[in-house]
Amino acid sequence: MIALPLRGQQTPAVGGRSEISAGSELEDYLRVLQVVGAVPLYPWSVRSFSPRELDRLFPDSAHPWADHYDLKRRDHHGLALDLVRPALSARLNSAFPYGANDAPIWAGEGLTTAAQAGFTVRYGPLSLSVAPLVFRAENAAFPLLANGDSGKLVYANGLFPEAIDYPQRFGDRPYTVLDPGQSTLRLDAGPAAVGLSTANQFWGPAIEYPIILGNNAAGFPHVFLGTARPLDLRLFQVHGRLVWGRLFQSAFASETASTGVRFMAGLVGVLTARWVPGLEIGVSRFSHNPWPAGGLRFSDFTIPLRSENSANQAGTVADNQLASAFFRWVFPRSGVEVYGEYGREDYNIDLRDFIEEPDHIGGYTIGFRKIFRRPGGRLLAVRTEIQNTQIGILDLGRGQTPFYIHGGTPSQGHTYRGQLLGSDAGFGGAGAMLALDTYHARGRWTAWWSRVLRQDQASFVTTGAINPRALDVMHSLGASALWFRGRYDISAALTAVYELNRNFGADVFNVNLMVGVRADVGR
Repeated sequence: MIALPLRGQQTPAVGGRSEISAGSELEDYLRVLQVVGAVPLYPWSVRSFSPRELDRLFPDSAHPWADHYDLKRRDHHGLALDLVRPALSARLNSAFPYGANDAPIWAGEGLTTAAQAGFTVRYGPLSLSVAPLVFRAENAAFPLLANGDSGKLVYANGLFPEAIDYPQRFGDRPYTVLDPGQSTLRLDAGPAAVGLSTANQFWGPAIEYPIILGNNAAGFPHVFLGTARPLDLRLFQVHGRLVWGRLFQSAFASETASTGVRFMAGLVGVLTARWVPGLEIGVSRFSHNPWPAGGLRFSDFTIPLRSENSANQAGTVADNQLASAFFRWVFPRSGVEVYGEYGREDYNIDLRDFIEEPDHIGGYTIGFRKIFRRPGGRLLAVRTEIQNTQIGILDLGRGQTPFYIHGGTPSQGHTYRGQLLGSDAGFGGAGAMLALDTYHARGRWTAWWSRVLRQDQASFVTTGAINPRALDVMHSLGASALWFRGRYDISAALTAVYELNRNFGADVFNVNLMVGVRADVGR
């Protein structure tokens, strides 16, 4: 039985400092505070943040959650130990899998439960976080889109079972995963940072629909080298990192000739300037390559820094590369942020090809948030975000594949262990969200509507036949809340999902329920 404090009873601030991962509740809360000027301007498009970065980002003024979380700035000397408070959650889907941006967790039909705990250690420039997560999905049966395959591949993607590792269902038994979670060993040595991590990364400014990399899948094992803070080059400040990682496929991928392991190499960088406060402009690049049979060579680590276009056109390299350019502009006096990202998954044959078709296998995300200060220290935020990566009219003159698929090797697409590394709406589809958030001293309330074009089978141009069920579209209407009750954070969400033409067939209704609790047990 959980003993909660009586109304009006004072309790000390609980944790929170060690629970700010890429795309997490607390990270977005700090972003909200930045938009209203309570947190200093700082690039938000290269995440996750290090403990030293968070020291600079914690608010130095009053904010709605100041009495609950320990988010005060402090000087760190000597050895510091903190706990990642234990968390339990349960998700229930009534008709089909539903859920996104929940890191390793895949919520199938039926009940999915998850648990997380851990600790952090800091000593001078060295920091370590260990926060593993385990989940178990009941993975009950539901109708699949027939893909023409047999064996384990019947669970693979319905339209492209052999071109992307994106299963409809993870087998016919309960699906359990133990993941290292948000774990990182990092050294900040002056202006540089180096580390080893399995934590999620968020590249670019998006909240819901990142094009290249977000927290829709688990964080993959990687090493990184970059700046510990933006480097001051007088006219500009530069911040970024190089990343090299190891990507695994699910048990339902079509790749059988090898282990299916891929080598990723990528970079993300942001440019800011004092004379345009609040503006950040950046680029990212992500490369998939089969893991070299003879082991990694020095040239593999320089992939993000060199062009592979000529080798790709000659067919002498088997890779899949994605790139994006993005911006974010914050106006703290107005409580406004605007942002956008444009991404590509294709090489251009030459300059003429780029001029003719710059949007070949391209897509974009745009977003806006306005925050109002309300009586009693409350914050009211209105936000919207739109993404479009659909196959466009260029398909009339040149073949295209859906975003996150390019060529035949590697055959797993832009995925990790069967989940999309970018946006859940980005697989050749589109997404839109409108949300209202209210932050107050006792937690948060959110209401939202979203539309996701999940699958597209339109073929009127080639067949001349109208197909009224060619678009698989999902509309969701939901509400969620976070309540502070003494040493406990209690969260809940209820979402009604109506999917039109699911798997190009009948409409299906799904109810998604989530409840969770995080407890401060260390004090």
